[in-house]
Amino acid sequence: MTTPQESPGQRSVTATAAYLRPPRYLVCRRAIGYWTLRAAAGWALVLAVETFGLGAGAAPSGLVGVVLAGTGLVAVAHLVVMPRWRHRVHRWEVTPQAVYSQSGWLNQEKRIAPVSRIQTVDSERRLLQRIFDLTTVTVTTGSAAGPIEINSLDRVVAEQLVAELTQAVQATHGDAT
Repeated sequence: MTTPQESPGQRSVTATAAYLRPPRYLVCRRAIGYWTLRAAAGWALVLAVETFGLGAGAAPSGLVGVVLAGTGLVAVAHLVVMPRWRHRVHRWEVTPQAVYSQSGWLNQEKRIAPVSRIQTVDSERRLLQRIFDLTTVTVTTGSAAGPIEINSLDRVVAEQLVAELTQAVQATHGDAT
């Protein structure tokens, strides 16, 4: 449908914005701890490599200290900001018509998949996710953009979501492509 200001091939910005609205639900709050621990492991590896690399080389000890301190400051800032920012951004929602997800922190992505296009619904709980009682739900469609992943859901919520989506897909006569 076009408005008087639009050409026939354009969509209304208002209609598109309503369709691309942010999903309603945040992921589990325990995701903050999960993301922090994962990032801390990565930073520990970076610091270990720097320590070994700079310590084994001919770098002056003062330079080694400055580099390690700089890396440490960046790591602490990342560990404080990133998990909380991600928690505010990561959202999801399922309606009878579609699955909505929003993720990222520096690069943010919004995805919408019609229920009629869903091919499979999977859940995954890696070791660290199990420690935090979190689950990732993956919704696969025929989209070239790949599956929609809803990361860091509470395990019980994820189980309910998988069951709900499975029922919705079975009840929908879509093309599943």
